[in-house]
Amino acid sequence: MLDLNRLKALHAVHVYGSVGAAADALMVTPSAVSQQIAKLERETGARLMERNGRGVRLTDAAGLLAEHAERILALVETAEADFEALRGAVVGRLNVGAFATATRGLMPAALVSLKQRHPDLWVQLSERDPDRVVREVARGELDLGVIQDWLNRPMAIPEGLSKATLLDDVADVAVPADHPLAGEREIELAALRGEQWISGSPGTVCHDWLVFTLRSASLEPVIACMADEYPTQLALVAAGLGCAIVPRLGRDCVPDGARLVPLRPRQSRRIYAVWRTDAARRPAIRAMVEALAESSRKQENAWAVN
Repeated sequence: MLDLNRLKALHAVHVYGSVGAAADALMVTPSAVSQQIAKLERETGARLMERNGRGVRLTDAAGLLAEHAERILALVETAEADFEALRGAVVGRLNVGAFATATRGLMPAALVSLKQRHPDLWVQLSERDPDRVVREVARGELDLGVIQDWLNRPMAIPEGLSKATLLDDVADVAVPADHPLAGEREIELAALRGEQWISGSPGTVCHDWLVFTLRSASLEPVIACMADEYPTQLALVAAGLGCAIVPRLGRDCVPDGARLVPLRPRQSRRIYAVWRTDAARRPAIRAMVEALAESSRKQENAWAVN
């Protein structure tokens, strides 16, 4: 009988390409992954890894077994989902990933609500970039993710995943308080020609979106500062170091030296929950989506009041 955890370790090495990367994905040590595969070699009587320079690579036999492991793990997940649905109880473990502003802006209220209503459900939360969240949900490393895309640049969702819209997060432009346009009711991007900008790191969704949006308005972005957290971006704006486009969910307190002005046309990003379609019957998935939707409504109500 093949051990499921050992098959999972082999599959992770097959997907990620190395023992170290597989260990990171499984949140164990590289030694633990190597030990699981060594035991699997003894079980199967086949060599599964061999030296390749300073690293290792999977043998042909391992590749074949990893393909079977993928199907086996998918069947196990379906069986677990069916069994949980039959019981109707919100129990067990749920691995959730979310991008930074959703982790701060939506997750605390959602997790408190889940803990109160379903004390036998254990949720592990990890902060991830949206692209990574999608990959890890699709691979089964996360049970559910919270992602974002911008309405003028939507993200493709892989086949086999389902999604639910949580909220539309409107973004405003942040300018220094002494900026000539700081008192305007609305600003068109074209009015900010020649400005320096503050953005996230290259390769992040928000950086790439800002560059795309500015160029779509015939503005060549001049990036003066890069910071991934929106409160840090606002602090840099308040210091007079540039402008930034900041979604409402990304704000905490706006510094005295910064002003937020709505953009025309309006810019917004859509925030989703995503999960594997095969796991949709799990009561824990439904409960998590409901808690996130409730947290999103509270956030929207708070924005309406302010």
